Amino acid sequence: MTDKVFDNNQVSVAGEVISEFTFSHEVFGEGFYLLDVLVSRLSNSCDVIPVMVSERLIDVKTDYRGKFVEVSGQFRSYNRHEDSKNRLVLSVFAREIKISDEENEESKPNYIFLDGFVCKPPVYRKTPLGREIADILLAVNRPYGKSDYIPCICWGRNARFAESFVVGGHIQVWGRIQSREYQKKVNDNEFEKRVAYEVSVSKLEFINDEVE
Repeated sequence: MTDKVFDNNQVSVAGEVISEFTFSHEVFGEGFYLLDVLVSRLSNSCDVIPVMVSERLIDVKTDYRGKFVEVSGQFRSYNRHEDSKNRLVLSVFAREIKISDEENEESKPNYIFLDGFVCKPPVYRKTPLGREIADILLAVNRPYGKSDYIPCICWGRNARFAESFVVGGHIQVWGRIQSREYQKKVNDNEFEKRVAYEVSVSKLEFINDEVE
C-alpha cells in the first residue's frame, strides 16, 4: 500500500548546487534541510528548485556549491504561517541523492509524474497574444491521510482539455517543475520579490474511476 502511494508522486531533478544547506525543521529528532539546485531548461534558461534533504541522507554541514546533484523523490507542499495567512510552500523531498563533480548527461534533468485529484475549479484564460493557459490545483495523497497540494499549469490543447475538469476529478500529469518570480504587494508602497513553484504540464490524462 505504501509503495503504491509513493508511485503517485515521482520526481527526478539534476543540476548544479547553488546554495549551502539551510535548516528547515525537525521531526522526531531528524533534521531536514533545504538546498537550492539550478536546473537547466531546453530553452537555455534555468529553474532554481528547492530540495528538502534529511541529515540522514547526506552530510548537511558540507558546502556542495558548484557540485552536481541528482535527486529522486516527491514534490511536497506544506502550509507556512506568515502575516496571519497560510502560504503554500513547495519543495522536492529527496528519497535518494547523489553528489558528483561532473554533470551526468544521461540523468533526467527535470521530470515529474503526479496522480491526484482536482481540488479547485480549473482557471482557463488567454494571454494578450492569444496563448491558452489553464491552472489546476492537484491534491496528491500521501500515507497517513495527508495530501500535497500541487499547482499545475497547462498550455494550448492541454489547457482546453483541463478547462472541462471538475473538482474531485481524478487525473494524471507528466511534466517538469518550474520556478517563476513574481512581485507580492506588501503594502501600498512596497512590493516583495517572491518565487512560485508549479508543474508545467506536457501531458495529462483523465482517469475514469467509475466501475461498470
